[in-house]
Amino acid sequence: MATLTLDGVRKSYGPREVVHGVTCAVEDGELVVVVGPSGCGKSTLLRMVAGLETVSAGTVAIDGRLVNGVEPKDRDIAMVFQNYALYPHMSVYANMAYGLRMRRMSRGDIKRRVEHAAGILQLEELLERKPRQLSGGQRQRVAMGRAIVRDPKVFLFDEPLSNLDAKLRVQMRVEIKRLQQELGTTSLYVTHDQVEAMTLADRLIVMNAGNVDQIGPPLELYERPATAFVAGFIGSPAMNLLPGHFKDGGVALGDTVLPLHSQAGETRRPVLVGLRPEHLEQTADGPLSVRVELLERLGADTILHGRLAGADTPLIVRTAGTPGPQLGETVRFAIQPEHLYLFDADNGRRL
Repeated sequence: MATLTLDGVRKSYGPREVVHGVTCAVEDGELVVVVGPSGCGKSTLLRMVAGLETVSAGTVAIDGRLVNGVEPKDRDIAMVFQNYALYPHMSVYANMAYGLRMRRMSRGDIKRRVEHAAGILQLEELLERKPRQLSGGQRQRVAMGRAIVRDPKVFLFDEPLSNLDAKLRVQMRVEIKRLQQELGTTSLYVTHDQVEAMTLADRLIVMNAGNVDQIGPPLELYERPATAFVAGFIGSPAMNLLPGHFKDGGVALGDTVLPLHSQAGETRRPVLVGLRPEHLEQTADGPLSVRVELLERLGADTILHGRLAGADTPLIVRTAGTPGPQLGETVRFAIQPEHLYLFDADNGRRL
């Protein structure tokens, strides 16, 4: 068991800085997920923790021990990659045992650890197979087993599910969450998939262009996003972010003025207005008039893509599955004032 602490961590490639002073801590036994779009610096951050990238500035500490200059093999971490990184000529057993053999562990201890991990991951029947004889999900379980047998202080996951199909990703999410809870190992997990992040994390770190925008439990970030970026990234479908301004004690979206729960700001001040698709309620006299342009019928729900009248801006709404609106129809929606999110139009911070 261990804590992982990052203090002012920066990474530069020549004059270009790609990670801008990240400070955070992963508590003992906690699973923290770093989430953000491609190119935001999340994998670079993970690789600095692993020792695969040097830290340009700041410190990385594992269980209170500074590891900036420590070789990856001596950091007492185990990493699970997105491409499995299995040896194709070795059996499942040999793949899982390889790291322990390199540490000159006894055969008996190796056998005990491998069989224990295989039992946890339901790999007992596959130990003599080669990686080519396994499915993608089985290979990923072997990669996780190879990490488990090392009994590390910290698990590092680098987008481990990105090569799996949609159904397998869901199954493996459940497996990883169950496994982490059972083992209680401190874990740092990187993904670009916000659904994966929301379902796995004890806490989220949302990164944007090398900076940390917000850190907190998933539901806190969903309900109280600190920036427009976090608001638009957390939630599925994404929050609608529409240009508007304060007017007549409310906020105007084109010709429509929505009432606010609290006192409005300076008249005509430009803002970004956040409306979550699931918070929009279909009602005959709602102030928001939307012309339906596309429908994604998912069974229990329908995702409606339309255009807001009077503002000519696109809007996404999550509605009941059936019968639901029809293509080309104009539908009216309302939203409660407490579900309106307002962000500064210049810096994106929540007002």
